[in-house]
Amino acid sequence: MSRILVVDDDEMRHAVAERVRRMGYETSVAASGQEALELLRAQTYDLVITDYRMDGMNGLEVVAAVKAEFPDTDVMVLTAVGTIGLAVEAMRKGAIDFVEKSNLAEVLPIKVGKVMEHRAARQDRERLEEENRYLREEIGDRYGEIVGRSVRIREVLAMVEKIAATDSSVLIYGESGTGKELVARAIHSQSGRRNGPFVRVNCGALPRELVESELFGHEKGAFTGAMRQRRGKFELAERGTIFLDEIGDVPLDVQVKLLRVLQEKEYDRVGSEKTLAADVRVVAATNQPLREMVKEGAFREDLFYRLEVIPVRLPPLRDRKEDIPELVEHFVRKKCREMNLPLKRLTPEAMKALENYWWPGNVRELENVIERTIVLADREEVGVHDLPLDSEDAPTGPAEAVHPGGTSLKKDLEEQERDRIVQAMDQARGVKTRAAELLGIKTSALYYKLDKYGLGKT
Repeated sequence: MSRILVVDDDEMRHAVAERVRRMGYETSVAASGQEALELLRAQTYDLVITDYRMDGMNGLEVVAAVKAEFPDTDVMVLTAVGTIGLAVEAMRKGAIDFVEKSNLAEVLPIKVGKVMEHRAARQDRERLEEENRYLREEIGDRYGEIVGRSVRIREVLAMVEKIAATDSSVLIYGESGTGKELVARAIHSQSGRRNGPFVRVNCGALPRELVESELFGHEKGAFTGAMRQRRGKFELAERGTIFLDEIGDVPLDVQVKLLRVLQEKEYDRVGSEKTLAADVRVVAATNQPLREMVKEGAFREDLFYRLEVIPVRLPPLRDRKEDIPELVEHFVRKKCREMNLPLKRLTPEAMKALENYWWPGNVRELENVIERTIVLADREEVGVHDLPLDSEDAPTGPAEAVHPGGTSLKKDLEEQERDRIVQAMDQARGVKTRAAELLGIKTSALYYKLDKYGLGKT
């Protein structure tokens, strides 16, 4: 139910509150601007109706104070004698409307009704914009097929085909960079939920204190900084699939709530007493040994078995090296097309070096190496010397290509990336979502890079 606060140092505040209450709204009263601010700090209100002439803070000062501290709360001003100048000043300070007391009985219900309709429409629009932003982000992501014809990858694809038609929970195991998200997308795209949303959540990139809010949403005022109601990822994934990457990083207290979703198919937004139904398929992924975490008490056993109804294990790239030529061709074509460059080709020696490399970062590392090579190679034919690898050390682990001056290419690129992130954070004044937009990357990727370069407290 919407809440309205009436502020007036006259006893008339009770009559105004009663009139509003009869419209079906929950109401409170305050005898001064200061008391009103204290009530607002303790509870969320949708609308404040304040008298103009009051001892202490007058109505215009109440408007300014409320809009400064609670910008999402609307404020309406009441006055015994209205003037155009006063109305203009009230609007300038942020009031949404202005009502003369002489017409109060007739005009107040109409104006309050319009304000609340406006709020409901605005909140619906904001929710739609949030969902559209999320969908645009998803559309912009790569939906590339899983590339490879090795026995190991064919086994994975066969498993995907079998389980896609079910609604069972899936737990995907695999090292970082093996393509866990691509498998999750493949399961979704072949399932009966394919026309619903696919919502991915990088649990490892979320601040611990915000994991519950991100997953289940929150009500306005549920915690400091919750300026409006927000839908969580489970709500956005309704009638679709939610992909919980790095599930092992979810805090234990939130694991209890995830268990409830899987068992009872329901959840609550943070700060809400209303229970929401969850019509969502859960696909989770991890590069951690969850069974060991269960034994150590770091992961709930009951949640583990609810998630691992169907386990899928992805092989590391070093165990399916026969797929490397096809992957290389795929990434070369993709990167040349994205950067509007002539199609480049690798010499047999260069391809052999890539096949002999250990690939600790798996397919993601291979993609990064190809992109770096495409950008830096001066000729259309790419040789061994163009690869940012040391072919002598390639079979045992990644080594860095060294410049004549003695600095490694990898180090140079990382220093440039770090400097660019620092610049973006300065330009965004520390707001990470804005900095990510400036860099053209996801916010979760920015959190990873901030941690990688020791900039997490920036």
